[in-house]
Amino acid sequence: MLTTVTENQKARSANLLLLFIVCFAGNLFAGSVSTLMSVYLPVVVKEFRGSQSAEQLNTLSGTINSLFIFGWAIGGFLWGILGDKMGRKLALLLSIGSYGIFTILTGFAPNWAGVMLCRFFSGFGAGGLLVISFTLISEVWPEKSKAVFIGFLSIAIPIGIFSAGLINFFVTSWRQGFLMGILPLLVAIAGFWMIDESELWLKEQSEKQEIKKHPDSLFSKDNFRILMIGSLIFGTMLIGLWAIFSWLPTWIQSLLTHDANKERGLSMMFLGMGGLAGGFISGWVVNIVGLRKSLIASFAVCAAMAFLLFKTNTVFSWAIYAEIAILAVFFGASQGILSMYIPLLFPTGIRASATGFCFNIGRLFTALAVLFVGFLVTVLGGYGNALFIFSWVFVAGLLVVLFIKDITGSQPQ
Repeated sequence: MLTTVTENQKARSANLLLLFIVCFAGNLFAGSVSTLMSVYLPVVVKEFRGSQSAEQLNTLSGTINSLFIFGWAIGGFLWGILGDKMGRKLALLLSIGSYGIFTILTGFAPNWAGVMLCRFFSGFGAGGLLVISFTLISEVWPEKSKAVFIGFLSIAIPIGIFSAGLINFFVTSWRQGFLMGILPLLVAIAGFWMIDESELWLKEQSEKQEIKKHPDSLFSKDNFRILMIGSLIFGTMLIGLWAIFSWLPTWIQSLLTHDANKERGLSMMFLGMGGLAGGFISGWVVNIVGLRKSLIASFAVCAAMAFLLFKTNTVFSWAIYAEIAILAVFFGASQGILSMYIPLLFPTGIRASATGFCFNIGRLFTALAVLFVGFLVTVLGGYGNALFIFSWVFVAGLLVVLFIKDITGSQPQ
């Protein structure tokens, strides 16, 4: 009997490890895909230039990036719905496979329209993967180590973003570079034999059939309040994060009179390294102090560091790097914490759909917010003032967390 139990434990551990590998690899390659067009964009523009003016090319370049983000947001929500309907495993693998296929097709695009179409659907698949992978891990992973491994998973996309630069370094042809879509496609194919379906989802489907009950409604009276709260919490952090990420190098430049190429580069390196460190330790932080206190600390420190960074530095100093690093650590930690927290707010029947909604409704506003910073610069007289105004979203997120004590625990399974 003991031998049988031990063998079952080993088999379960092996299955969990394979699942984590598939999810981590899928997110890593999604990170690469998300920035691959950015690193190759000058080469793509040169090939497709034709008779278009520089202004028209800038518009096309911006449209390509916007379509990817828009596809990510729509995919994040729709794949969540599919994950609740068809199962976590199938939705996970199809989303990985779809962004892999459209990444490959990007390399064969004959014109701008083809590139735009492929980038939209690449984002559509990648956005779905992010939602389904965290939902699946949150359902099947043992409670004792769940937070730690979700924290590990949260650093996969940043590593993928870094690897996009490596692809560009070693592969000069953009068309050949986009053939890296073969890698996620292989992961998706292998995943059909490597991973199992969520037992919670299977149980929930069985109960529905037995008692003929209707599935939970995403926007029912019972779920709507929690859905809005989850969206506010994730959205406020997302808006603040992307506003600062997008405009930090420009703010650094505004503090200096010379070409601050070195300072801008170092600031982004500290931002990236701090984010990776924060995501890596987020699981242990949750295990030590709990989900609610972790969220409070993330929002409070981000708000405080944003004030310190953008309101006390009128000239450049080396202290800015330390302040950026501390801010980035709590940025990174918040992503791991929220990736664990949001799925736990909802019952199994709508978990993927609700998580997809919370993860992505704020992304639509984020795109507008990042653009709006540029307008505020003129009105408020500087990048520091504009970014400080946007840092108030951290205070808004903090207030939401402080006043929702009744839903910070996990939902009944």
